[in-house]
Amino acid sequence: MDTSVCRWLNAPLSRLLQAALVLSLLPQDAAAEIPLNMPVGVTDISRSVYDLHMTIFWICVAIAVVVFGVMFWSIIHHRKSKGAKAAHFHENTVVEIIWTLIPMAILIAMAIPATATLVKMYDTSDAEVDIQVTGYQWKWHYKYLDQDVEFFSNLSTPREQIENTAEKSEHYLLEVDNALVIPTGKKVRFLITSNDVIHSWWVPHLAVKKDAIPGFINESWAIVNEPGVYRGQCAELCGKDHGFMPIVVDARSPEDYQQWLLAKQEEKEQQAQQAAAATARTWTHEELMAEGEKVYARACAACHQPSGAGMPPVFPSLIKSPITTGDINAHIDIVVRGKPGTAMQAFGNQLTPAEVAAVVTYERNAWGNDTGDTVTPTDVQEHNAQ
Repeated sequence: MDTSVCRWLNAPLSRLLQAALVLSLLPQDAAAEIPLNMPVGVTDISRSVYDLHMTIFWICVAIAVVVFGVMFWSIIHHRKSKGAKAAHFHENTVVEIIWTLIPMAILIAMAIPATATLVKMYDTSDAEVDIQVTGYQWKWHYKYLDQDVEFFSNLSTPREQIENTAEKSEHYLLEVDNALVIPTGKKVRFLITSNDVIHSWWVPHLAVKKDAIPGFINESWAIVNEPGVYRGQCAELCGKDHGFMPIVVDARSPEDYQQWLLAKQEEKEQQAQQAAAATARTWTHEELMAEGEKVYARACAACHQPSGAGMPPVFPSLIKSPITTGDINAHIDIVVRGKPGTAMQAFGNQLTPAEVAAVVTYERNAWGNDTGDTVTPTDVQEHNAQ
């Protein structure tokens, strides 16, 4: 949720009521800028959703004015102090037909545009770009199908800001290291799933909000009309760092998108070459410890804490634990393949063999574990081949 919306939701009731009154009196374009209202968005569907929302809002306002107007007028003009006496009558067929037909007509009038909008929202056919979106605890993975491009997108807000030791930036908790880049003017289909628990991929300006469910694929789509950067968040409570997995969509012109795609493909080739070189080289124990500390801070510290103390029982301590001081192969295996039924995810597709070797070496020798063990990238490769 947008941080400005959070601030408004925490405001006193009197302030919210004042804002609702102002919202009802403002033009639609101005009302859309108030955090209490949904954004107009940058797609045709998002504008249709916004128009539908405002239409039904004004219908509800009209109904409220009529119903409460009649109610308060009756209370004032037919009160007991004026000598009014209640009428006694039952089963007025005409009145019953009227109060059945009028609400039915209103519901039908609202259902027709709502159904038309929903039909368009669920039509994912004829997509020009297909992107698989996978939720992880707590990051997103994007895979451009048929383009040989895939990457993880992690929160990039500095830890100092989160811990209130530094001034917060403009896009606090809404910034990532790798944004999802899509072309403008083309239909992009999102195939949304999860690797662990239920997440929800939500970008308000695109009018896209779909649950990411393990073992299932939900579809959504967008045609972004305007270049720009649009931000969202996971909208399903998915664990302790649920609020730390933002979404950033960077919409570019088709030409700029193609250039980015080519650059990303070249970058992937370079990373593969670097990973192969890192696996083939000979690492000293000190180099593995230094690299392992960096990998641990990036991939493991969010759950097991920088001190290795964890948060038992969900995230066990790594200090003198059976994993970090026991069998090395079991240690490598749990890092590479994870542990089903727990929050420990598989890092085999997220880390290179050199990074796995470094972080296992670090964990077996940090925080007083002092096993003296050294795990090499070759050890990890041989384990993966088993």
